[in-house]
Amino acid sequence: MRNGLLLIVQAVYRHLDRLMKYSKYITWGTLFDLFYISSQTSHRVNFYDNKIDDIQRLFNVDTHRTSEAVSVINLLSYYEFLINKKAIGLLRIRWRDLFTVHHEIEYIYKKISKDTLPSEVGYYQWRFFKQGLLMILGFFPQKNVIMNHGNLKKRIENFWWNVETRYENYCFNPIRRLIKKEIKLSQQKVHCFDKSIQELPTLTMSTSKCNSVNTLRNCAPIDENDQFGKNVSSHFQQDKSYPINSNIFIHNWDMLIPGQPVVHLEHGVGRYIGLRTLEVGGIKSEYLMLSYANDAKLYVPVSSLHLISRYDGGADENAPLHKLGSDTWSRTRQKAVEKVRDVAVELLDIYAQRTAKAGYAFKHDREQYQLFCETFPFKTTPDQAQAIDAVLNDMCKPLAMDRLLCGDVGFGKTEVAMRAAFLAVNNHKQVAVLVPTTLLAQQHYDNFRDRFANWPVRIKMLSRFCSVKEQSQVLQEASEGKIDILIGTHKLLIKDMKFYDLGLLIIDEEHRFGVRHKERIKAIRADIDILTLTATPIPRTLKMVMSGMRDLSIIATPPVCRLAVKTFVCEYNSLIVREVILREISRGGQVYYLYNDVSNIEKAARRLVELVPEACIAIGHGQMRERTLERVINDFYHQRFNVLVCTTIIETGIDIPTVNTIIIERADQFGLAQLHQLRGRVGRSDHQAYAWLLTPHRKAINSDAQKRLEAIASLGDLGAGFTLAAQDLDSRGAGKLLGEEQSGQIETLGFSFYMQLLKNAVEALKVGREPSLQDLISNQTELELHIPALLPEDFIPDVNTRLSLYKRIANAENTEVLRDLKVEMINFFGLLPDAVRNLLDSAMLRLLARSLGICKIEVSDKGGFFEFTPKNNIDPTWLISLLQKDPKQWKLNGPTRLCFTKDLPECKLRIEWVQDFMTQLSKNCS
Repeated sequence: MRNGLLLIVQAVYRHLDRLMKYSKYITWGTLFDLFYISSQTSHRVNFYDNKIDDIQRLFNVDTHRTSEAVSVINLLSYYEFLINKKAIGLLRIRWRDLFTVHHEIEYIYKKISKDTLPSEVGYYQWRFFKQGLLMILGFFPQKNVIMNHGNLKKRIENFWWNVETRYENYCFNPIRRLIKKEIKLSQQKVHCFDKSIQELPTLTMSTSKCNSVNTLRNCAPIDENDQFGKNVSSHFQQDKSYPINSNIFIHNWDMLIPGQPVVHLEHGVGRYIGLRTLEVGGIKSEYLMLSYANDAKLYVPVSSLHLISRYDGGADENAPLHKLGSDTWSRTRQKAVEKVRDVAVELLDIYAQRTAKAGYAFKHDREQYQLFCETFPFKTTPDQAQAIDAVLNDMCKPLAMDRLLCGDVGFGKTEVAMRAAFLAVNNHKQVAVLVPTTLLAQQHYDNFRDRFANWPVRIKMLSRFCSVKEQSQVLQEASEGKIDILIGTHKLLIKDMKFYDLGLLIIDEEHRFGVRHKERIKAIRADIDILTLTATPIPRTLKMVMSGMRDLSIIATPPVCRLAVKTFVCEYNSLIVREVILREISRGGQVYYLYNDVSNIEKAARRLVELVPEACIAIGHGQMRERTLERVINDFYHQRFNVLVCTTIIETGIDIPTVNTIIIERADQFGLAQLHQLRGRVGRSDHQAYAWLLTPHRKAINSDAQKRLEAIASLGDLGAGFTLAAQDLDSRGAGKLLGEEQSGQIETLGFSFYMQLLKNAVEALKVGREPSLQDLISNQTELELHIPALLPEDFIPDVNTRLSLYKRIANAENTEVLRDLKVEMINFFGLLPDAVRNLLDSAMLRLLARSLGICKIEVSDKGGFFEFTPKNNIDPTWLISLLQKDPKQWKLNGPTRLCFTKDLPECKLRIEWVQDFMTQLSKNCS
């Protein structure tokens, strides 16, 4: 039965290493997880031998925790047809009749021949059948009258013009074959519906549960649940139980691929080759294989992955590989420790400033706050609620808040800021909202006024849209305390700007501000609470978060019904531009056409007018007069035209739900974060949105631009902003942390290892001790029990999943984390094999040994030894009594090594004995 079910699912569903979306499945040993089309959630099928043991509904896709058992699941096909050997054989025959087959280049033909369905297979589905397929009109009765509103003939002509033009442009492509059109229009009678006809009732769609018929107006409202038979939004219910963990985003090993550089604490920078399973002394173990200079190889046991970090000091190909056995790495480490001390001192100075200057502890009036929350028209997502709680908790503490809120555009960051602003205003404190563009200031001003409409809150805006007289009046009112919330651009940072009692500063998109502005922000940072909003934090901001200088909240859960923007990267083609614009216009939408050259933007607009005469086109850019630009944006918002040819002025601040397509010309000239921001300008509603990134020929694009475009195209999922920022950190390098030059230390060591050194230096200085590399090295414990301790390949087939779990186990800081990992693996993969249990038990022992000051443990079937650090806490009198009590079993080998002799042939017995002995040691610490 198991094999039969797999064959059925493989025919129409896609296999993934991690279950994420509809029409996908994944296998974990005896477990089979499936997210199928007709279901609102994923399901798990548990097999016992070749029979189904039970079926459970998954409570959470990320953790794979199950909630309840079900008896039946109904599988629907992802395609309108099933694929079997007979259908594939028929397709191959008919394909060869149509085309001359070139096996080496015909991607679709090869995939289908191997029983794999590429995404393009739907275009050829009618070739899987002996008889032709009916058009949609063929399913209607012959005497049926179809009412059409508009010029049907014109639409048909435009459609066939697009089909024929596309065929002429792409028929020469040998990789993706096109079939000559063979469709004839049905002769069925079609009537055009004229607006003047009054006899027919008006049909309207409604999302409210209203089923009454208005006989006076001859109107029958149809609820969407009546239309579709179920609550549409129920497919998108969010899970509240598992909010996002920002550490998973920061320290992610899932995407480590062979060839990428890593840093070993004791050997330096090398390249990751892969995981290798080796048998040493009859024991199978898995090792991380690293390549160093002169093609030298190093095998690192997975139990020592805590010694390894990712190298992110710049481009992968420029990583400085070290030579094994040389002292270059030792000297580099030592020099870095000396340099990092100065940075640690400056960090502690910033900590001290924030601690010494006690911030205002806001009082939380929960009744008033709840009334404000009830006016929010949407439902908060789990991590949005978590971010709100974190911000409010920070504000209620007597320390100045400095929190970074990272979330994709449209994910609800502004609502978090508004609730923080309400708490500040309710405590009679002023709020400043600093934004990079005039358009964003206007939008925030409108949104804040709408949100605070029921409250006696005075809101004003300061930007170039205001006259000189209005600006002077705003400055005076702010200094006199007559303004509660002031929203503005860079003008908020001028010297004449003085607040009566500023309590909260909200910064939207900090990376858009220059050095001078940031210095001005830094001058007031220690006195007030600061909340920074961003979709893609810049490397410098990320590093401050990772070093602990700033707190972090991440909103990665999309709003209900939000769809990911589909992103396409291709060479500029006028046919594609025309078709993309016409498709969006035909569904009643609008288009951004981004052309970031003001001097030639009018030429680009004229070119579009000639190419798409059906569109109504206007121009908008930052060098236009304030009132003219404001009028253009207002007209576009009210859909008086449907294509806006614009510059990057739309990057922040314009939120128009009806714009669901953006075309970016010369996308290779934009940065990664900027492309992500621009893509976020569309897809703000529940309609599918599209981003087209147009480039010149590939030979005219440099390698960095190609990497950026590949990254933005591959990370098209909702909530990808933080991941893109991390990739930006990798590609651009670490740069400066606090403004000081660091003499290439980060580029030499890699950012992750540099942060380890920095954290160690800060902790040492806090207790009045000089930073030392020995502190970092001596904090590691080596454990060798000569037992199989690994994640078997037949238990977890995916290499990156195993690698990520190895790293998480090695980096676990306490036993609670290891217990959670154990539960997670059981939920993901089923019952744990002995080797996996040994791996987790060994990690537990390593944590206990580290707390006792033990740097190395080695135990075999006949005995072993415990090696202590010079700074251990063991009571020496107890150790002496142990040696005197049983001198045959125990003896000292040098001042720090305690050797023993004991028969421990079984793995379980060996682990239990070591644990019992270390428990005794813990009871006899001084």
